[in-house]
Amino acid sequence: MRVTESDLRLEDGRTLHVYDTGGDGLAVFWHHGTPNTGAPPAPLFPAAEKLSVRWVSYDRPGYGGSSPLPGRDVASAAADVRAVVDALGIDRFAALGHSGGGPHALACAALLPDRVVGVVTAAGLAPYDAEGLDWFAGMLPSSAASLRAAAKGRAAKEAYEAGAGYDPEMFTAADHEALAGTWSWFDQVVGPALEAGPDGLITDDLAYVAPWGFDPVRITAPLFLLHGGQDRIAPAAHSRWLAERCPTAELRVRPADGHISVLGAGAEALEWLAARRG
Repeated sequence: MRVTESDLRLEDGRTLHVYDTGGDGLAVFWHHGTPNTGAPPAPLFPAAEKLSVRWVSYDRPGYGGSSPLPGRDVASAAADVRAVVDALGIDRFAALGHSGGGPHALACAALLPDRVVGVVTAAGLAPYDAEGLDWFAGMLPSSAASLRAAAKGRAAKEAYEAGAGYDPEMFTAADHEALAGTWSWFDQVVGPALEAGPDGLITDDLAYVAPWGFDPVRITAPLFLLHGGQDRIAPAAHSRWLAERCPTAELRVRPADGHISVLGAGAEALEWLAARRG
């Protein structure tokens, strides 16, 4: 699939860097993880071509070619996404978010109910204020420490990131296998996301542990929650919590998968979305 990149100037003066594979098929808006740029997931291109899926995506504010948006919350993604699809002449679309992209995909479903035909989250998070959920339980200590620092505010998070390093233990053996194979694609989106510094990552994490600005229970579009049972970054309990409260949700936990290897079911997720193109 050929990806076209462009810059969209918003009314507030910001720029969003946009990706689009074009075509007349179902538009699926890809919400990238933290820290990634927004290039659509090339390992899923064969499945997308088979299903006539058109990928649309963008760099979230502070990443890649998109302007920062200080203090942004998760809900702010809906307005930016609406600007992108309006500029591309897309009326209705689906949303697919991985990891930190999950909450942002949920925001679009909750706040753009007349536009979103279906939503998938893979390895996503539940709201930080989720009642009855031990939010940090099951996270690797380094993953929990990063988000606990964010919960203390920007200064604490910036100080944490200044001394933070990569912890390979955050990924399972299955994750490392995926990263060495098909999903080595992440090498193309992680490094560029950090070239300009950690602002995008910091702002993302601050948004996850603050009020999201919407209630996922409001989602009326079909919702598919995909999670790895061995996830050490965003434990499967997060998707279970959402599944119990969102009336349209379907939950699939893959017991042997972690945070990355769960994307082995990405083609199935696209098939699920394609069946709801309306």
